[in-house]
Amino acid sequence: MQFILGSGSPRRLELLAQIGVAPDAIRAPDIDETPHKAELPRPYCARMAREKVAAVPAEADDIVLCADTTVAIGRRILGKPTDEAEAEAFLRLMSGRRHKVITAVAVKRGEKLWQRDVQSIVKMKSLSKPEIRRYLATGDWRGKAGGYGIQGPAGALIPWISGSFTAIVGLPLAEAANLLQAAGYPFDGGAA
Repeated sequence: MQFILGSGSPRRLELLAQIGVAPDAIRAPDIDETPHKAELPRPYCARMAREKVAAVPAEADDIVLCADTTVAIGRRILGKPTDEAEAEAFLRLMSGRRHKVITAVAVKRGEKLWQRDVQSIVKMKSLSKPEIRRYLATGDWRGKAGGYGIQGPAGALIPWISGSFTAIVGLPLAEAANLLQAAGYPFDGGAA
């Protein structure tokens, strides 16, 4: 049995290390992450996690974990910005408002699939033009849903959250640990 992390995210790797889990292999899946027409954020996020875990090659006894983090304002999904202009548009949209951060986790072992999603609420402070420019100049927005990462410089822009901090970062640890345990991951080296 191998544990495979189906993600290229260094944040997910760091989060797993916090609960003593180290993958035997990392295989980031390459899937189309385009939302379906009129698809709502939570079902979209759950579908992405399922499609990612299905796309990771693994042996029948391997345990594979994939996750997807989606940022949404209302029904609008804010993906990973394609450029700085889109990142700025996302920040302006979230400025002074609350938004949802949904992280779905999918774990497979053979034909069995376990899945959970966690929804958190994040409030971004009202941002001035200089604050937006300063944040964009850090480059921290690249590759991050909604154009920010709470664990980096954007943490200074977020005065309030309700939910799971680790889910907002990219992997809800309590839920991920439960799913891994259900799949038979040997925590502490013991048999599950």
